[in-house]
Amino acid sequence: MTFDTLEMTIENGVAHIVLNRPDNANSLNLALAQDYMNAAIECDTNPDVRAVLLSANGKMFCAGGDLGYMKDQGDRLVPALKELTAVLHAGIATMSRMEAPLIIAVNGVAAGAGMSMAATGDIVLAGESSRFTMAYTAAGLAPDGGSSYFLPRVIGVRRTQELMLTNRMISADEALDWGLITRIVPDEDLLDEAKKLAAIMAQGPTRAFGQVKHLLLESLTNPLETQMELESRAITAMGASEDGQEGIDAFHNKRKPEFKGR
Repeated sequence: MTFDTLEMTIENGVAHIVLNRPDNANSLNLALAQDYMNAAIECDTNPDVRAVLLSANGKMFCAGGDLGYMKDQGDRLVPALKELTAVLHAGIATMSRMEAPLIIAVNGVAAGAGMSMAATGDIVLAGESSRFTMAYTAAGLAPDGGSSYFLPRVIGVRRTQELMLTNRMISADEALDWGLITRIVPDEDLLDEAKKLAAIMAQGPTRAFGQVKHLLLESLTNPLETQMELESRAITAMGASEDGQEGIDAFHNKRKPEFKGR
């Protein structure tokens, strides 16, 4: 697929999406939000995609919403923001509910919607010099991009309140300590490490990964018995799948499983 504001390749089961507005700090305008949504739909519906890697060109992962784009809307700012968030949120929801794991490689600064997007990753690698800030209220705006859903679950309500109300910039070390990111990687190794991880995940049991994602999305709102019923249904479904049967047979015969994502 061809996009104006991002790059996307699919190779050996890995869809690699690269935010590509480096001259604008990869800030989100409507075009980028639309491209991200369409890339997410491709990842969700293409059976060849078994892992997704999101990274960014330039010195910054994403500066958040494009305030220049917002300024240019003039009297249409309100409907423009409604459209922008609706499209962006469709992309984020699709990425969150697809079976393939989403790996995010954060370089430089992730601010505003960039930090929101980072929080949606299943596994998040960050360069050692990376930094994170919510930034919304500094511009008189409110958070979007799913941050009010993901951040309290990932780092807790108190820390989320602090970041959203004070816009304090946190380092990669603090982000790791809080659980916002999975691992810190030397800046020069970030993309290579993320690609290696995506390649490994693309060889895994894709449907089982999807069950993990679905279970965790529901886990903080369901009663215990409901969640266990969902677990029962998930493991039963995987037991009936090709990968589930392959995994059991491989364990029994002391060999490495060969998963096909089915």
